[in-house]
Amino acid sequence: MIKSPLNYKQSLQGRQFYIFAAFLAVLTFLFYSAPELLAQEADADADDTVAKKTMLDNVTDAGIWMLPLLLASVAMVALIVYNFIQLTESKFNPPDLKASLHDHMANCRVRSAIEVASTSPTYLGMMVAAALPNVDATDADSLGREDVEDAIAEFTVKQNSDRLTWIGYLGIIGQIAPMLGLLGTVVGMMGAFNTLASQGQADPSVLAGDIGLAMVTTASGLIIAIPSIFFFFFLRNKLNGLVASCHNDLSEMLDASYQAVNADQAMAKVPEGFQS
Repeated sequence: MIKSPLNYKQSLQGRQFYIFAAFLAVLTFLFYSAPELLAQEADADADDTVAKKTMLDNVTDAGIWMLPLLLASVAMVALIVYNFIQLTESKFNPPDLKASLHDHMANCRVRSAIEVASTSPTYLGMMVAAALPNVDATDADSLGREDVEDAIAEFTVKQNSDRLTWIGYLGIIGQIAPMLGLLGTVVGMMGAFNTLASQGQADPSVLAGDIGLAMVTTASGLIIAIPSIFFFFFLRNKLNGLVASCHNDLSEMLDASYQAVNADQAMAKVPEGFQS
């Protein structure tokens, strides 16, 4: 069975998402678990035993400055899951609804198409229910297509606004997270300089805590920002693709209805010698 270009594109996007998610999960695991990453060495005793901290230990030591970053990470995951649940083919243009509407329009049953669409909570159903009442049966040349397209455009603006808002929050998190990390960095460096100012030649182990705070908040901000920005563009493109698919489907329905209405005229204009 040959896949349609739309299904192939959606399956390709799905594979790209899972590959990136797996890569991100492995990267996060290594970053927070491997003791070699951002390890802090200290002389534990006279035998020069080295004590190493994992990234998770550093996150715990950062204390209150990690709280906004943790909240941002929770919000990021929640938004990604929510948008993936909402941006599915079954919620936009399910094949059974598309086939039913196309059959009605191909047979010029516009009123029946509107009734079927009005019972569907999908994007295509709501768009058809909003646009097809503008079909002008008395205008055989265009069926009032210009008014239909204006209704489609108005519907798209209203519907996409809410969906883009939820996706846009990921872009906001992607911009804020590095700034929150930078704030922790500044606070950590201020603590290090205050220690130097008060003690003169400070113990490196004392400075290490403040510097560690500076580094861990920066790293955590970037870990949150990178997937947020990726999924912002990924989900926005997914939304655009689903909306474009609905527009193409409705356009094909209108073409089918126009061809049915003007079938006789079209045959009358076929040049002599080309009729079967």
